[in-house]
Amino acid sequence: MTPARRVVTLPPTVLGPDAVRFAREGQRRGADVLEIRTDLHAPDAVDAAALADVLPLLVSERGKPLPPAWVSAAWRVDRDLKDATGRQGSLEAPSGKLLASHHAERQLSTTEALRLWERELPPDALVKHVEPMMGPEHISTLLETQRLLIERFGPTRVTVLGMGAIALPARAVLARNNVLDYVAAGGTWAAAPGQRLLDDVVRELRGADRLTLDPPLRLGILGTSIVHSRSPRIHKQPFDRIDIPEDGPVETLVDSLLPHYAGFAVTSPFKLRLARHTRSPLEAINTLVRRGSKWESFNTDTHGARAVLERLGAKEAFVLGDGGATAALRTVAGEDGRVLRVLRRSDIGEPLTGAGVWTWPDRVPPPDSLRFERARVAVIAYGAPGRRVAAEISRRGGTPVMLGAAWFVAQARRQRQLWESAT
Repeated sequence: MTPARRVVTLPPTVLGPDAVRFAREGQRRGADVLEIRTDLHAPDAVDAAALADVLPLLVSERGKPLPPAWVSAAWRVDRDLKDATGRQGSLEAPSGKLLASHHAERQLSTTEALRLWERELPPDALVKHVEPMMGPEHISTLLETQRLLIERFGPTRVTVLGMGAIALPARAVLARNNVLDYVAAGGTWAAAPGQRLLDDVVRELRGADRLTLDPPLRLGILGTSIVHSRSPRIHKQPFDRIDIPEDGPVETLVDSLLPHYAGFAVTSPFKLRLARHTRSPLEAINTLVRRGSKWESFNTDTHGARAVLERLGAKEAFVLGDGGATAALRTVAGEDGRVLRVLRRSDIGEPLTGAGVWTWPDRVPPPDSLRFERARVAVIAYGAPGRRVAAEISRRGGTPVMLGAAWFVAQARRQRQLWESAT
């Protein structure tokens, strides 16, 4: 199977010469196609011919007409099956350039989706079908829609996409048989919710053989605000960064993905919820491993917790927060004869002394009353979040001890061993 061509969309704030620089940078990082859309750029905001000299250009009609200069420079011209009124849209495009698309306003059954595509198309037209995903279980419907559209149009023409806050793993699974893979270049802007990061997709293609008939089992990390996570860089590919809202349906999501994934790393804020969902005897878990028709759960954070407490070197310590990381610290402290004082936000009063561990995610603001008095405080986050936590500790009178990498590496080694045993 030939890998899907990676499409990045030009952000609306990137204009003129900056657009050409964006295209060159995208090409350098592994993008195959650049998309420009009429709802994002005015006709004279970009030089379509200059962009087409860098990457094949996909021009997409979204509400406003396509400029002739864009069509002339295009590799493909994206026109919707239906116009804004719901009637048949114009599929006019130069020979060999049509990408016929439809962006559904709601989830469709496979029967409804196929009915849309009964319209006669040129034999060389590409086909793109997009639906919002209201629930994770819709992945099975999208896969069936993809299979039947490929039967109808052939394996070199079809792309099926899900959209929404929980769509990323569905898009990762669909990408194996898609012709196009729409991905986010990075930063704060994405053309559609649920897009994977370009760098993550390129990493997968470099680390896994997409041409095999039996693809490698997928892995992923589940969490909120995990763009900084290094897990996709160090674990076996394919490995997905599944960033979903804190109140997202993570339980239904992991159940729906059981046929498609061998395991997951679980990070904040889902360690406690997924422990309950998998009926784990553990208070919190950070690892799921597929065993036949169910998930088996583990907490390799205990390996990270032991590394941190040993490096702190204190027999007594306070812990800020009482979530999944604290559960691991509590387990290790009990085994090693250490005394932990677990402090929730409402417990913060007098300035804290001695040694401690900060477990709150950096997206959670600490209480205003938090102060330290010559305390050494371990930071178990890493990267930019870890630096932000360290700055807070210093600002409040403490000395940060950067142990995020030690925690991460220790628990990740054990995760890798467990995933290698997945069925």
